[in-house]
Amino acid sequence: MIKHTIAPIYDKNSRILILGSFPSVKSREQQFFYGHKQNRFWKVLAGILGYEVPQTIEEKKEMLLANHIAVWDVIQSCEIEGSSDASIHEVIPNDLSEILATADIRAIYTNGGKAFELYDKYIYPVNGIKAQKLPSTSPANAGYSLERLKEAWMEIVKTLIM
Repeated sequence: MIKHTIAPIYDKNSRILILGSFPSVKSREQQFFYGHKQNRFWKVLAGILGYEVPQTIEEKKEMLLANHIAVWDVIQSCEIEGSSDASIHEVIPNDLSEILATADIRAIYTNGGKAFELYDKYIYPVNGIKAQKLPSTSPANAGYSLERLKEAWMEIVKTLIM
């Protein structure tokens, strides 16, 4: 069983919560979200928010919090082979209640289908808040170009403006 050891990023001003499935091997090594160089998460967010792509963990946190975005994952611990979402089993979900009690979360988005599927199965029955699925920023989602991802992820900016 592999345990999630990266703390969620959020504060009382967070309005949007983005949930991945479980940190990749690279993310677990770096102890921060979306650590694999080929993952397009930071490029997509920086692109839709009008930022330079953040390089350091501190810059990434600053960009998220300045834009009222919280980030965490659906899974607290699981069995997983490498970084493959398809291999995930024996899931124990994260408890989102502290984030939801602290921040005024107006929308929850999942980064990809597996995160959405796991959210729907384990977390939605507990909190009753529907999540919206965004296309995965993972390099495994080769069908989506960076531009196509940015287009789909603009949904977040629309929510922030409301």
